[in-house]
Amino acid sequence: MPELSRRIFLAGCGSALMAQWATRGIPCSAAPAWQDSRSHGPFQLQATFPLGELTPLFQDLSALELELQRTLAVLPAQHGIDVFLLNDQTAHKEILTQLYPRVPYRRALYVQRGGQSSVYAYSNPDLPIDLRHECTHALLHASLPMVPLWLDEGLAEYFEVPAGERAYGNPHMAKLRWNFRLGMIRNIESLEACGDLESMGAVEYRFAWAWVHFMLHGPLAAHRELVHFLADIRRGNPPGQLSQRLNEKIPDLENQFVGHFRAWSK
Repeated sequence: MPELSRRIFLAGCGSALMAQWATRGIPCSAAPAWQDSRSHGPFQLQATFPLGELTPLFQDLSALELELQRTLAVLPAQHGIDVFLLNDQTAHKEILTQLYPRVPYRRALYVQRGGQSSVYAYSNPDLPIDLRHECTHALLHASLPMVPLWLDEGLAEYFEVPAGERAYGNPHMAKLRWNFRLGMIRNIESLEACGDLESMGAVEYRFAWAWVHFMLHGPLAAHRELVHFLADIRRGNPPGQLSQRLNEKIPDLENQFVGHFRAWSK
């Protein structure tokens, strides 16, 4: 699993920074020497290393947009999403330090600034997971004005693994079943109370993922309520709390949630 999250939203920036903002979102003083660029779906990718070997991953990202539309009924991205890839961690740290000096360093980072979405990452064995996770955030926020923190992270955790592993192969599954054996559970109300990323630890991420899995693969009423909840957000209707909406539609919600995973197998 990638390290715990990794996204920031900046409503504006100082005039001095804006004056030097160039080269597709990178200040001139920090701009790396880009070697390759590609376009896949809404994603505009630039890298300091050749991208040819990553073509299957970029095709995955294009398919991810279609999968979000299919499962969540979100709209296609209306604007391009920049993806900046550095060849090593040192270069990645340097550029993020120059761009966002007050933000704790993350291995991969999604940023929304002035209506423009950008993802920053570097070449490492978990790059496919990092990009699917951060690009899920970017695609959701390209369609929706907001997403509750726990749900935003739960969806990103769900879609970060390859498509063939999302239903059955996520590493969260084994640890979740141990949590159940030990009598540990996090209901949605407790996740909704997480006001910032610092309040979400590994257990909260796991249960955010689990509730998303339940809504996508459990009772049809849960899936419908998730879709309707996101549609209300998109349309500007007060969505209320998803926990309340699910409890109204699904009797004995928490027991159904636990039973879903106890019965879940190929």
